[in-house]
Parts: sequence; structure tokens; C-alpha cells
Amino acid sequence: MPIKKIFKELNFVEQCKKNSLTLWECPSFLFLIISFITILAILSTYIITVKYTQPEIVALIVIGVTAILFIINYLIVQGSEKLAQINQMKTEFVNIASHQLRAPLTGIKWAINLMDSNQAEKLTKEQSERLQIIKENNQRMINLVNDLLNLSRIEQGKLGLTPEKISLDKITRKIIKEHSLIAKANNTELFLDSEPNLPLISINSQGMELVLNNMIDNAIRYTKKSGTVKIKLSKKNSSVRCEIEDNGVGIPKGDQNKIFQKFFRSQNIMKYQTEGTGLGLFIAKAVIKNAKGQIGFFSKENKGTIFWFEIPIK
Repeated sequence: MPIKKIFKELNFVEQCKKNSLTLWECPSFLFLIISFITILAILSTYIITVKYTQPEIVALIVIGVTAILFIINYLIVQGSEKLAQINQMKTEFVNIASHQLRAPLTGIKWAINLMDSNQAEKLTKEQSERLQIIKENNQRMINLVNDLLNLSRIEQGKLGLTPEKISLDKITRKIIKEHSLIAKANNTELFLDSEPNLPLISINSQGMELVLNNMIDNAIRYTKKSGTVKIKLSKKNSSVRCEIEDNGVGIPKGDQNKIFQKFFRSQNIMKYQTEGTGLGLFIAKAVIKNAKGQIGFFSKENKGTIFWFEIPIK
């Protein structure tokens, strides 16, 4: 770990401000204080024990230090509880706001689709283009709301994805078909290499679609100019493995340990795609782990990326 990063981690004043806590509510600051007092207490007790033979004096010092440590421990617990309450309030707010936004956005979507189908012949070319822009932006907002809802469910431990027996081959072909137009618009070719007679896997079908949608969509969007996205399905031991390979921008080495964090987007990706929430891979990982599976990736900047996951057959 670089020295600069270590000092940044030890800058408890900045971290306390970031979490909107005073120093005496901030666990990192209180941990530093309690560590210092503990070391001081050990040294003081040793010196006094060597200098004095009266056990009463030593006992009083130990009781006094214990009382101080007890108070600081209480403050640490209070600070941690406040952070937990803030986090819970944030999650509840995201959940409520997302639910409230979903209904009007869905209503707008249906109104746009109705207008597009009934009035298509009467609209001018310019009006049709503007309607398409409205439709795309509305769908983008719906996707964002859905991601935020999934995020709040994950944080509350209420993802609610009941496992079922599904064919990964069948569901992958469906997602590839849905992405064929966006791939064509991006000059990207989609290839599927699937082993015959793959066994069924145990995962929620809606969750699996969410994972494949995120990964294939990312692979297409982060492929520069033109390229290829290869999806490979195979049986590995007691699991079915999926690999999604692209020859896109790749992930810088310094960003790779953060790639599954919520809201994280790599800096080189921001140059090519400004849209996105940084929630797709966080949600994908939660879905895979919910199914007792594994997920990971291999990547090299400007060379491409391979995302993979494995889902148990039973």
C-alpha cells in the first residue's frame, strides 16, 4: 500500500467530516485514543508496580484506567450506532423514493408507446426523433430506479430471489437476441459458444437475466468503435460456467479491486460512457452470491476483459 494512501486512511479528521460526525462520535478517532490510553496504561502500571510495592495504589490506577476505557468504549458504540442509523435511513429513503418514482415513469412509458403506435404516421421526422429521445431517457430513468430498488433490497437483506431450475443456454440466447440491435449500432459482433446438453442450474431466472443483461451490456458499450463479444458456456465440476469476453477498453490495474463496489466506475470507462450508475456489477455479484455461486474477472487495460461466473447445478 503506498505511503500516501496509508496517511489518507489515518486521517481520521477527514473521515469523521465525511461521515458528518464529531470527533467524539467518530469510531476511528476514538479507536486511536483508546489504543494510546491502553499503551500508556500498560507502561504506567509496569513503572508504578516496579517503583511501589503497595497493591492498593496499583489497584486504584487499574480501576481508573478501566473506567476511562469503559467511557471511550461507550462513545465508540454510540458513534457506530449513529452511523448504522444514518445508513438505515438512507436505505429506507432510497427505497421509498424509488417506489414513488417507478409508477409515474411506467405511466409515461405506456403513454409514449401508445402515442408512438397510434400517431406514428401523423408525426413528422423531427417529431418522431424527439419522441424517440423521450422514450430512451424515460427507459434510462426506469433502469436507474430499478437499480436503486435492487440496491436497497440488497442492503436490507431482502433480495427475495427464490432459486429455480433454469437453462443457462436458453436464457443467454434470449438476452443476446435482445442486445442484437444495440450491438449492431455499436459495430460489435456477438458470439455464443455453448457446450451441448448443459445441465440445469439453480438460480432465480429474473436474477440471472439481470446479471447477463448487465455484463453483456457493459461488454458492448465499453468496446471501442468496433469489436467482438464472446459468450462461452461450459460445465465445470458441479457448476455451469459463463465467460463474457470483450476486446474493449479494459480495467486499469489500480481500479480492479474496486470493480464490484457500489457506485464505482473506472476513470477510463468515463471517457467512453458517461451514462451509468456503477451499480450493475454490485447487483450482479449479490445475485450470484445469493445462488451460492462465484464471480470474478480478468482484465488488462486497452486489451479487454473477461467476466465469469459459476452457478451450482444443485
